[in-house]
Amino acid sequence: MKRAFLYISLILILAVGCQKSDNSKNQNDKAKTEKKKTTKRKSLGNSSGTINSLAVIINEDLWKGEVGEGIREIFAAPVKGLPQEEPLFNLSHIPPKAFTGFTRSSRIFLKIEKGNQSQFKIEDDIYARPQTGIFVTGKTDEEIQKQLEDNSSRIIRALKQTEIKANQRRISKSLKETDILEKRFGMTMKFPSAYRYAKEEDDFVWIRKDIQHGSMEILVYEVPLQVIDKDTNVVGNIISMRDSIGAQYIPGPDKGTHMITEEAYAPYLFEIELDKKFTYLTKGTWEVKGAFMAGPFVNYAIRDEKNDRYLVVEGFVFKPQAPTKRNNIFELEAIFKSIKIN
Repeated sequence: MKRAFLYISLILILAVGCQKSDNSKNQNDKAKTEKKKTTKRKSLGNSSGTINSLAVIINEDLWKGEVGEGIREIFAAPVKGLPQEEPLFNLSHIPPKAFTGFTRSSRIFLKIEKGNQSQFKIEDDIYARPQTGIFVTGKTDEEIQKQLEDNSSRIIRALKQTEIKANQRRISKSLKETDILEKRFGMTMKFPSAYRYAKEEDDFVWIRKDIQHGSMEILVYEVPLQVIDKDTNVVGNIISMRDSIGAQYIPGPDKGTHMITEEAYAPYLFEIELDKKFTYLTKGTWEVKGAFMAGPFVNYAIRDEKNDRYLVVEGFVFKPQAPTKRNNIFELEAIFKSIKIN
């Protein structure tokens, strides 16, 4: 009996020892894997590419066929809220054999290929950093198209997040001081030193940047919660709010003219989260009533219940001689997504 007890005890000790050894080995293996990944990331070169330019790696037949058409419908669809049609992304076709060396440094890319199984994945920092790569595989054209359609929202969101971060990194190289915003509104916002404070009042700040053939503008103000929440007509309430601010602060070129929301088209309204707060995002077109001036705007109304207000930040672009304004609005959105409320 005593021998049996000793035998069982010895087996238990050996089993526990083996388990500890296995756990230790697994932990060491995981640590080695993470170390390899970190080392690989550090050894990668910098990614490149202009903002919102998507490299599409796909063979010629697929690109010219229905798969390519589907890609263009999803990723080159018109951006909502711009006065002229501009695509979500500028697409550049790269044949698979040419996707080597420098071409692999594209900051965002979509790789399509035929394979033995249907597969979709998003991977970061594969060939350069920072980088987001979308890989879609299917046995048939139909399977590839289904993968793209089923995951289109997720893909666009991942690509846009990468481009927003890229824009924010560029912005952070030379930042404007924000003491004025902190003092008046209890908030911070990262924007380039190329902008200047054009108007400062207790409850309103106008910031602007001169660009070729025009300007980019930022407005910051606050309104009581009931201004937007007074009824279910949120779009109408935001339009009324914008137009009253335009009448008070944004004059046109002639006496009696001022900025309003374009009357011919209702703006697009989205519900998002910014700085962990519920936010109405409105995109549309502004115009000056009685003058031939117009352009796109983007308006973020951040619900700040702690201070019983909506903190409103709006950006608009005036660029009459240029048909492209997408990247200007995108820069403004990258700035607004850096907002922190104290």
